[in-house]
Amino acid sequence: MQRRIEVFTDDPATELAEMATRLTRLNELGIRLEGAEILDDIADDMGERAGFLYAMVNAFGEEQTFLGLRNPPRDAGYPVVGRTMSRSHGYCPEVVQRRRGLPLPNVAASPRFQANHVVDAIGIRSYFGAPIIDANTGLVLATVCIVDPDPRLLDDATRYQAIVKDGARAAAAALKIKMPSP
Repeated sequence: MQRRIEVFTDDPATELAEMATRLTRLNELGIRLEGAEILDDIADDMGERAGFLYAMVNAFGEEQTFLGLRNPPRDAGYPVVGRTMSRSHGYCPEVVQRRRGLPLPNVAASPRFQANHVVDAIGIRSYFGAPIIDANTGLVLATVCIVDPDPRLLDDATRYQAIVKDGARAAAAALKIKMPSP
């Protein structure tokens, strides 16, 4: 039986080719699709700086893998997420497609973004994400994000987006991914 790979674009052939290139490049860089303490530390730092419950360093293969992960404390009454998630869930797939950051201070304010699995599963109301683009292939190899069940003010979006951009640079350095010059 052939395994069905979820795709999140209207052009599955291109997306699958990019996924194969992405996986080859991650392998060339020695990046394993599993959690890493240094990346957990980067996720913790982003979440702490922003005051968000969740933060991720996310690689895209056949599924999303949180190489770095910050969860709320287990006894805080919030859901705890695992290290993997469907390729079509959340907002990081949008960052991969856009190839640039995505600030969503209040996901409910946009009909396009208010319906998403993470809204239903863990009650996410705010999302800020940034891509990690590989200079050699031009592909987004990973993303970083901070997410929270509380909506944020639009006035604070620039500060939160700066936090995830810093996180993207730190994660790229830890993963030895050379990003294009700004």
